[in-house]
Amino acid sequence: MAEIHELSAVVLRDALHSGRLSAREVTEHFLARITARNPGLGAFITVTAEQALADAAAADALYTRTPHSHQPELPRLHGMPVAFKDLTDVAGVVTTHGSAALDRKPATVDGALAAVLKGAGAISLGKTQVPEFGLTAYSENLIAPPSRNPHALSRSSGGSSGGSAAAVAAGLVPFAPGSDGGGSVRIPAAACGLVGLKPGRGLVPAGESTGDPARLVVAGPLARSAGDAALMLDALVSAQGAGAGQYLTSLPRPPRRLRIGVSLDSPWQAIFPFTPDQEAMDALQEGVRLLEAAGHSTAEAAVRYDNRYPDAFTTAWTAGVGSARIAPQREALLTPLTRTFRRRAQQRSASKLNEALGFLRQFERDTVSQYAQWDLMMTPALAQTPRPVGWFTGASHGDGYWPASEWAGDADGDYRKQCEFAPWSSMVNVCGLPAISIPVHWTEGSPGAGLPMGIQLVGPIGSEALLLQVAAQIGF
Repeated sequence: MAEIHELSAVVLRDALHSGRLSAREVTEHFLARITARNPGLGAFITVTAEQALADAAAADALYTRTPHSHQPELPRLHGMPVAFKDLTDVAGVVTTHGSAALDRKPATVDGALAAVLKGAGAISLGKTQVPEFGLTAYSENLIAPPSRNPHALSRSSGGSSGGSAAAVAAGLVPFAPGSDGGGSVRIPAAACGLVGLKPGRGLVPAGESTGDPARLVVAGPLARSAGDAALMLDALVSAQGAGAGQYLTSLPRPPRRLRIGVSLDSPWQAIFPFTPDQEAMDALQEGVRLLEAAGHSTAEAAVRYDNRYPDAFTTAWTAGVGSARIAPQREALLTPLTRTFRRRAQQRSASKLNEALGFLRQFERDTVSQYAQWDLMMTPALAQTPRPVGWFTGASHGDGYWPASEWAGDADGDYRKQCEFAPWSSMVNVCGLPAISIPVHWTEGSPGAGLPMGIQLVGPIGSEALLLQVAAQIGF
């Protein structure tokens, strides 16, 4: 039998349900993996080993009490280890939000995401690394070592679900939930060679954030395969009383022949002109090859985006950090980017925010109308290879975390780099559409050999099953 961490989440689920593995065996195995690998990886901020072992004992006791003929009645994720990014409240555990400016008080109750997955039988092993308040496409902050890429420790695992993605890719958990408000599931999935699914708006319990007036944030799975992602999505959705089991069971059915539009257009390119790296284009071409080999048709799609988008999105995206409850004497403990965007959000009038939100609603209508000419839209997942740790902030590449004095302090330069790194993700959140990142290509040559690169597929509302089916069809 393969090592426990080598099993897919679906196979591990079956082993736990059949009794071939106990929850304690599985939990102890993954905790040992975390002890061995996390010091060099920085995936976890907090490990809750004692509580995890107690929860595993409770899961095993439940298994013992459940008659063998009724094993299907066990919770869907019975005994399955997970980890929650440190924006999500887990009862009894401190939620840092990646910030040195907040008080360290344990959460009194589970947040919506933790409540759903723990209610489905999952066992939390701890809290994973995030950027401050989930604001950035990299997972570095002032309170803990940066989250690194398991495929190259000098590189970032992306953000804001970077710690969770690193944990899954390194085999520290079989899969993990992330939250995505501007690419925060798909970006780290692409950087770490995972399947990352952002469900459509309203399908699953909302991901936590410090404020989300544009309804950008949604929770979704980070997994090593479409099947594993489908298993987690089933748990998230069935907890709301809808679609129990439909995603995993629908996976073997091949999708119909699809018309897929291929586009490099981005709403950021007018303000931040960029040229995709060759590795991004290689991934896109490999995506085209795989999809056409599966019987789908692809063609270039020209999409027109309103040039007012960058300002409106940034206004909506940073509104929450402006209203975050931070004591004035602790403002200096914020990262340069957070501090800058918090100040700007506080100086912005309510009418300016409302104007931005109104524009984004119109942007959604215009963009969805253009996408509707195709069954799916395809872009590269990222425009560049996973970036070196410290690249966005200008911080040195030390082994630990860095004080604010060592960060470059150029918030606008940092933000521009992020938009050029991931220029095809945020507009999907504005439109509320489902999207999936699929790791179709690995770089060759040096420097940077062996880094994952992916494609993004965007579908209409309600196409989560289709996106997962396509990912499975082309081998993921």
